[in-house]
Amino acid sequence: MRCGEAHMKRIVLFFAGMAAGIALIMLAAGWIGWPVKFPATTQETAVTGGPKVEATHEAPGHIELSEDQIRESGITLARAGGGMLKRHFLAPGSLIPDADHIGRVSVRVLATVTELRKRLGDVVEKGEIVAAIESREVADAKSEYLAARLTNDLQQTLYARQKTLVETRIVSENEFLRTRLTANDAQIKLDGARQKLFALGLSESEITDLPNQPPESLRTQFLRAPISGRVSERRVDLGGLIGREGQESELYVIVNLDDIWVDLAVSPEDISAVREGVSVKIRAIGTEDEASAGVIFVSPLLDRETRNARVIATLPNKDHRWKPGTFVTAEVPLSGAPSTVMVTKKAIQTIKGTPTVFVRDADGFEARSVRTGREDDDDIEIVAGLAAGETIAVQNTFTLKAEVEKDEAEHGHD
Repeated sequence: MRCGEAHMKRIVLFFAGMAAGIALIMLAAGWIGWPVKFPATTQETAVTGGPKVEATHEAPGHIELSEDQIRESGITLARAGGGMLKRHFLAPGSLIPDADHIGRVSVRVLATVTELRKRLGDVVEKGEIVAAIESREVADAKSEYLAARLTNDLQQTLYARQKTLVETRIVSENEFLRTRLTANDAQIKLDGARQKLFALGLSESEITDLPNQPPESLRTQFLRAPISGRVSERRVDLGGLIGREGQESELYVIVNLDDIWVDLAVSPEDISAVREGVSVKIRAIGTEDEASAGVIFVSPLLDRETRNARVIATLPNKDHRWKPGTFVTAEVPLSGAPSTVMVTKKAIQTIKGTPTVFVRDADGFEARSVRTGREDDDDIEIVAGLAAGETIAVQNTFTLKAEVEKDEAEHGHD
């Protein structure tokens, strides 16, 4: 009998020892991990000035963390508050040269190309000579100018002499008037001949220097770059005829890409929200390149075929990184939407299918379910579950989510 009682005591002591060991292990585990407490009550928070707050689901748990643990975990804190949600829409488009920065080297007469000084891709400066041509029309215009200049010089000299003679009554008044009329006519013809040379593309200095040029150079005309930029097209060959009907009249196309245009197609539903002067964000399709451009033109008409409106934005391109022909997407801002309580999207984690934020309290974080509303690219509106001014975790919140889910699993298993 006594042997049976002793045996029973040993069994009881054995199980008691095992229970004590398990308790010690659990206590040690509590020191190693982050303790999570599960409240039995439901948390409800009113959003000041916002829509009516409904009761949220039961809070997933509470994570106890010290200041040192928060800092070591890389968790960043911020206060929830109001602000403006930045709304926008996307519009497709492509990059094209700025029409104000395209220059064409062309001729206005029938001529032969005698010199081409630039190749494709060459950099040119405004006013630089890029080509030369020979033309009978140019020679005739120069000859006409030189003849008109000589005639005018002679008539002006005669007029000055007659003016002196008429004052001394050596010549009659009628003879003086005829001389003045002839001098005025010579001046008009000279001005006309000069304007004809300007129309052909000659500069003031070239016209002034014509009397000093050899006769064989009268048929030659030098062509200059109208703008600074790079040669993007060469349309003629050396010795080719140009200027005749049906023939090419342009020698070069020069493009300056310091600024380029973004040609956008905007739907009728969105075009009313686009304003000239607004800044849009441009992203190149297939790359991570992005930049800001300013809207300079909003078409009042819709395209007959696409039913879209054309919008042009100017994109600074001093480093020539952006190339015409690139397909882009433009992020066009709309008027902002005010929100009483909004947080960064990084602060939101989904636990059991419910959006959750981690609210800072005296000894850690409370995992609190919230109801979300509108959103933009970076922020999201909180319509229930969080009040303005409360401090929440906004960075590395996935660490807190993982801890809550781990302890929930352990709690549910027990």
